[in-house]
Amino acid sequence: MSDTYDVLIIGAGPGGYVAAIRAAQLGFKTAVVDREHLGGICLNWGCIPTKALLRSAEIYHYMQHAKDYGLTADNVGFDVSAIVKRSRGVSARLNGGVGMLLKKNKVDVIWGEAAIEVAPKGDEPGRVVVKETTRAEAPKGAKAAGTYQAKHIVVATGARPRAIPGIEPDRRQIWTYYEAMVPERMPKSLLVMGSGAIGIEFASFYRTMGTEVTVVELLPQILPVEDHEIAAHARKRFEKQGIKILTGAKVTKVAKGDAVTATVETEGGKTQEITAEILISAVGVVGNIESLGLEKLGVAIERGIVATDGLGRTNVPGIYAIGDVAGPPMLAHKAEHEGVICVETIKGLHTHPMDKGKIPGCTYCQPQIASVGLTEAKAKEQGFDVRVGRFPFAGNGKAIALGEPDGLVKTIFDRKTGQLLGAHMVGAEVTELIQGYVVAMNLETTEEELMHTVFPHPTLSEMMHESVLDAYGRVIHA
Repeated sequence: MSDTYDVLIIGAGPGGYVAAIRAAQLGFKTAVVDREHLGGICLNWGCIPTKALLRSAEIYHYMQHAKDYGLTADNVGFDVSAIVKRSRGVSARLNGGVGMLLKKNKVDVIWGEAAIEVAPKGDEPGRVVVKETTRAEAPKGAKAAGTYQAKHIVVATGARPRAIPGIEPDRRQIWTYYEAMVPERMPKSLLVMGSGAIGIEFASFYRTMGTEVTVVELLPQILPVEDHEIAAHARKRFEKQGIKILTGAKVTKVAKGDAVTATVETEGGKTQEITAEILISAVGVVGNIESLGLEKLGVAIERGIVATDGLGRTNVPGIYAIGDVAGPPMLAHKAEHEGVICVETIKGLHTHPMDKGKIPGCTYCQPQIASVGLTEAKAKEQGFDVRVGRFPFAGNGKAIALGEPDGLVKTIFDRKTGQLLGAHMVGAEVTELIQGYVVAMNLETTEEELMHTVFPHPTLSEMMHESVLDAYGRVIHA
């Protein structure tokens, strides 16, 4: 039957479309279902358009500081609508690219909202009912809503912003990342609730564009998943830029009028009121598990996500889950790799669960933050006797030439074996540098191989080498 597939994937985000392409490469007849946009949140409303916004902010920052480079730039300004238009254009271009990749690999696109009615059983395919959607117009060539069958069904429905009761987004004064990416004007003041990657990136963007920004974080440090030393360095930089930061604080209620007035409870039970034009709620995301028929089929759900075995398999044979809906870390690159592992498992290839301890995390604020592996505190908690190396950007010729002398590279090793346990960075272009350490960790490289690796000069990457040397008392340029 033309409507029967080997693999049918629900959701065309980074995990879904990559899984679909890999499935097609492996010879499976494959389809992907989506209700709104190819490329998912990451490409359309997350990773990619935010980087376009941040790039505009970065260039604006350099133009404002042109004299630091011996240049002149008079009457520097910006057009909010043009910045947003560029960002949306970048997403549209890549959205079209995903469609072309799916077509090239002969993956059918089915447009609508999917629900699994019957799970696959033995050689009998499962049944997926796709209903029409009003969220977005179907891309050219997409198949219409209807009933489809598949031997293997992969759930890749992603996640959405978490809403706090009483502080629900209203699209006017309380925003999620959706509204924050398409402002009609630049607000004069902004309160950001949450200091993870999403919150900090928007705080950085809006502050660079001239908005007065306050960040409220429930935990004792901003960027809670990062190494304490790196987060502390970043905080100093943010505060120097004029961002106000409250940690160990919680927004307990919000009153709306001409502006938003938030009641913030700080340590010791003290309260204060903060008034801003806009509040951005960036307190995490929740998996899109509703209306898929999962619970009716007995698919195990744990803490709001689909439980899997590390290879994408759920407790119900023939049903799989990947990406954000399958749990943290909720990152596009994790979803993509998970999708490949899942379909290769379906094919019967030799696979193994992803080592989540080797997934890099990047925050594209100013300064950038990047990390992989254990923080110093986590390494000690796990019983490691550690060696820690550090190297400042101020000791690197390329960083000084770039006008970026503020930053830090930190590496953590097991004293006994020389195993690289973690690497953490803050400063210019560290989101590009971190992959060197990721590769090293995956190759189980020790300090000896890293110390004997030749790094090109002059580059920022030399700081990675120096940080390793510092951990063993052999640093040269500090």
